[in-house]
Amino acid sequence: MRVIVGIDEVGRGALAGPVVVGLAAVPVNKKLSFPRKLGILKDSKKLSPKKRKAWLNYFKQYPDIFFTTARVYPRGIERLNISKAANEAALKVFKTISKRSVSIDSVFLDGGLYLGNSRTGSRTIKNAKTIIKGDEKIMAIKIASIVAKVTRDDYMIRLSKKYPAYGFDVHKGYGTKVHFQAIRKNGISIVHRKSFCL
Repeated sequence: MRVIVGIDEVGRGALAGPVVVGLAAVPVNKKLSFPRKLGILKDSKKLSPKKRKAWLNYFKQYPDIFFTTARVYPRGIERLNISKAANEAALKVFKTISKRSVSIDSVFLDGGLYLGNSRTGSRTIKNAKTIIKGDEKIMAIKIASIVAKVTRDDYMIRLSKKYPAYGFDVHKGYGTKVHFQAIRKNGISIVHRKSFCL
């Protein structure tokens, strides 16, 4: 089967938790149809948490769509920097699809993501291209965005049970007023990106 691959990340600007990169592969020669009740497929940022969950549950039942994620945790982000960490996760997640018995027609990455060791590294992967605002233009990237967002949000909700003082279930690790107040009161935890909090 020939597929188009989309790759997107979430959590780049968060103060805590991992950066998560999602990948989705959709068939080239088959028209995908989605239930009307789900509405229009959009980038995860433009969907409510409930809608994102509904879409992901639908993707799980759709045999022609493959998706997966990779993540880099705070220690790795501090070691590499956030850009390198996100792109390391992108390369890791791409390797999962490259091992499957599919023919990759094109690979589209959102925004600042690339495959390889430099910003021009996508050229070293056949038919890979970084698209500015790709999560608004490419179906496979939209799906990857939803997969990554739901995966990361669910992880942060689980993390909030282990570190209840920070409210990760509410802000998902991003720099809200409530989160900064919790950091001032409780200090920086092991799941925080220290350099982001200073």
